[in-house]
Amino acid sequence: MAIKRLLVTKAAAEVIEQLKKENGELVFNQSGGCCDGTAPMCYAKSDFYVPSRNVKMGEICGCEFFIDKEQFEYFRHTEITIDVKEEKAAFGNSFSLEIDLGYQFITKSRIFTDEEYKEIEKDNL
Repeated sequence: MAIKRLLVTKAAAEVIEQLKKENGELVFNQSGGCCDGTAPMCYAKSDFYVPSRNVKMGEICGCEFFIDKEQFEYFRHTEITIDVKEEKAAFGNSFSLEIDLGYQFITKSRIFTDEEYKEIEKDNL
């Protein structure tokens, strides 16, 4: 089985599928910026220009997922899982589409084992 840098929980996938029905194609971006913190942000693909400094980490539910290059270097040894939590306030994530549904995407992570990291570096990026 191939090692992946990016995974998605069933709960997050359900929210993503609902957003795709309402908004069409989507794109995710996790920046290192201050206004959105480091939360994964979800946009209609037509509404978001991917900065040239960003790295594509992978795809979830058929949606591209980008991360700031500097942040990617920090997470290079990490498996990231996108999850969702109920969030009734828009604080810190008001630009992301899921907030209108009462959710917020979050990241969970774990460090790869040495063997996993060697495999993923060989197969990816």
